[in-house]
Amino acid sequence: MNIFLREIKSNIKSLLIWSGIVLMISTVGFAKFSAYADNPDLLAILDNLPAAMLEAFNLNSFNLTTVTGFYGVMFAYFGLILSISAVMWGSDIISKEERDKTLEFSMSLPVSRGQVVWAKTAAVLFSSIVLALFTWGAIVVNAKQYQPDSKFYEFVALGSLALFIMQMIFLSIGILIACVVKQHKLSGSVAVSLLLGTYFISILSSLSDKLEFLKYFSPFTYFNAADFFRDAKFEPVFVWLSAGIIVIALAAGFFTYSKRDLYI
Repeated sequence: MNIFLREIKSNIKSLLIWSGIVLMISTVGFAKFSAYADNPDLLAILDNLPAAMLEAFNLNSFNLTTVTGFYGVMFAYFGLILSISAVMWGSDIISKEERDKTLEFSMSLPVSRGQVVWAKTAAVLFSSIVLALFTWGAIVVNAKQYQPDSKFYEFVALGSLALFIMQMIFLSIGILIACVVKQHKLSGSVAVSLLLGTYFISILSSLSDKLEFLKYFSPFTYFNAADFFRDAKFEPVFVWLSAGIIVIALAAGFFTYSKRDLYI
């Protein structure tokens, strides 16, 4: 419990920064929507964009003149922000002990390595939940001025669940990388590089039917806003794939960390 509370306290500043970023993106985004609201003439600018770009960013799947459609396009940005925060928290929560030279103190406590990792994982999970709830609140509050209908709130609720699952995927991947990579200076950069790589894979998978198989290699395609907006549900294969990644990554991370040499 002491480790859990210590980690939550040390992560407050980071949580506030990411919350501020989410609030800024949400506020600025919905402020821009005021120009599109009930103004279909502005959609003509989309005709000048390449078809591949429209497909990659779901611009051809939503009506930007409605608040529901505008959120559908913004969903990808929220997904990227929350995923980056999660993978950075996951990679940092383990490696920072070696970076800050506090590992010897942590290992001197009457707890096992596994208990230390569990406590740290619970702390960043708590931060991720808080950020996910804050994101949902920021979206709802900023959209309320446009009097959205019940379908909007259902879409946002489903989208928030998708965002949280994406957070858990990248949180577990970040923890795995921190547990496996022996050089603590590299864990953060490796984690972010992997995330950005999967993001670009998600874009490539939407450019051609021949590249559609790539969607299984990017969590960003598991929960496509256009798909769950249309079907009002997630594809079971991607839900199970997400669960498998989370469980395997955490299990592999805990096992590796309990066996590898630690640098004091």
